[in-house]
Amino acid sequence: MTPEEQDDERKKALERRSLSARAVHEALRSEGSSEIERPWNALAWSGLAAGLSMGLSLTAEGLLRAHLPDTPWRPLVSSLGYTLGFVVVTLGRQQLFTEATLTACLPLLHERTMPVLIRVLRLWVVVLVANLLGAWLFAWVAAHPSAFSPELRQAFSEIAHEAVSHESWSAFIRGILKDWIIALMVWLLPSAESARPWIIILMTYVIAAASLTHIVAGSVEVFYAVAAAEIGFFTYVWRYGLPVLLGNIIGGILVVAVLNHAQVVAEKRR
Repeated sequence: MTPEEQDDERKKALERRSLSARAVHEALRSEGSSEIERPWNALAWSGLAAGLSMGLSLTAEGLLRAHLPDTPWRPLVSSLGYTLGFVVVTLGRQQLFTEATLTACLPLLHERTMPVLIRVLRLWVVVLVANLLGAWLFAWVAAHPSAFSPELRQAFSEIAHEAVSHESWSAFIRGILKDWIIALMVWLLPSAESARPWIIILMTYVIAAASLTHIVAGSVEVFYAVAAAEIGFFTYVWRYGLPVLLGNIIGGILVVAVLNHAQVVAEKRR
């Protein structure tokens, strides 16, 4: 083999090599640093768009549920609809609270100063409020009798009541598991390349099929029942909103961000 051919083979091998954990960490940390520096109004508009986009998950899941027979396997198929909102939000680069909890806390773990902490908290608050506002706007429109067919609204109602059927402690634990999966998804995306849509679909499908809880996607579902006057707002807050939010924060920050950050720090110290 000639030296030119050896160089060509070496380049191909480097191109095919997976990103190291340190490279993925640095990519996400750089992204998080850029996000916490964005103006609050840019974060708010992006977060509002993400909240509205998550309504696509409810719509697609409701459509599948409404047109499938009531059989034991129906949830396994209708859960595919849940993935649509996440595909749009992630590939569209919209701000979703659960992803922000991962990427934004990496700069904080790298530089533990008060100014960075303030910028991270600002991002979390702005994105969360904007996400929930977008979720409420979609649910409010969806609850209007002329927005969707009676069959589809019935499917929305069933999904909403299933979301609040868990006890608060169960919703909290499911929220931890859910955000662990979402944060893992975010960790996988930098090296996924053309497989990015499939990673998003696979990971979020598991969330839906396992009935795990997501503060934004689930809020769209429960807000529908609130807007349709089927449940009270405080039922949403105590049975879903607060326990799921706390679970998502713990799952996103402690389980993934801290552990993945720790492995990179340990590698640098070698």
